[in-house]
Amino acid sequence: MRGVDYYELLGVGRDASPAEIKSAYRSLAKVMHPDAGGSSLTFRVLQEAYDTLRDPSRRRDYDRGWSFTRPQSPTAPSRPRRTGRTGRLRNFGEDPDFVPPKPVVDPDDVPWWHLVDVTQRVRYAPAAGPGHAPALAALCGWFFLLLPVVAVDFTPLTLALWLLVVAAAAAVAFRLVRRYLGAVREDRRFAAEVDAEVVHGATDDRVCERLTADLLGRYLTRLPGARVFHGLAWPGSVFADVDHAVLCGRRLVLVESKSWLPGHYAAGDDGVLWRNGHPFRGGGTRLHRTLAAYRQLLPWLDIRSALLVYPSRSGEITTDQPADTLVPPMTPAQFVAEIGDWLSEDPATVDREAYRLLLAQVVPVTR
Repeated sequence: MRGVDYYELLGVGRDASPAEIKSAYRSLAKVMHPDAGGSSLTFRVLQEAYDTLRDPSRRRDYDRGWSFTRPQSPTAPSRPRRTGRTGRLRNFGEDPDFVPPKPVVDPDDVPWWHLVDVTQRVRYAPAAGPGHAPALAALCGWFFLLLPVVAVDFTPLTLALWLLVVAAAAAVAFRLVRRYLGAVREDRRFAAEVDAEVVHGATDDRVCERLTADLLGRYLTRLPGARVFHGLAWPGSVFADVDHAVLCGRRLVLVESKSWLPGHYAAGDDGVLWRNGHPFRGGGTRLHRTLAAYRQLLPWLDIRSALLVYPSRSGEITTDQPADTLVPPMTPAQFVAEIGDWLSEDPATVDREAYRLLLAQVVPVTR
């Protein structure tokens, strides 16, 4: 089929062996067959690609048609190559010298940005006390109960009964006030000893990791209750299995950063990644396992995931991100707009129990 790179479709290199081609075809056929939910047109293209590349004669003709040249050594930088038929320059791989630009998001393009009150006082949940309103109401109610004592001429028996009521109300008000003051002290202690920093952990030296860390620090920390974590382990693991996470209120987003070839990325309901309309085999994600592990660890939180994709060479990344996708690929701008809006539902609350559990999963930095 004209315009389709059969090697890219199968997800194999141009020097792939017949066994590798066969294995790739069988894996893709399981998910692309019409009986498995795929389209008949896509499956016919897959079948055509396999029939072409498994036949040595047809494969040679196909390679000549695409003007294939021998791949460079792994250490040599990727550079554009000139095709035989048209003389047009084509780039076949990643550029090790390419550095993706630092993402810059215009706050005017982010609907939630100006709706958040950044001066809000951070609240910790679950609350350690009744809050100031019940305590104040109980105290005021007790004072109002005292007014009839000076304004009404009670008989001795009535006065005694009334004073019993006042004493009981005073005991309730005292307990509420004491619980409120204790909760204030606990919040202050938690803020000083546990919640002393907004960002926890450290990223590795990969460019895409540093870019994501900067993105989270510059934009999502605008939410007063947002807490950022880098390098989290799965429960029971000692490795940094999760690139990044952001907790705000009772919501948590788990983030992976990838440096992949420019193109249009999408994710199917079955978790299969697609690039430019073809199954993408140039990289994978562990976010499905991460999402399951953290939903089990923090069952009371609403947890989402996001796959941030940066270009590995000059070119544009675009993505699809349907709402029901389990692991949606996103550009940095899409991430800030959508995930920031989702987290801003409760922008000034920190779940102290989730916070403690996430801090325990941060992998210590070794020097």
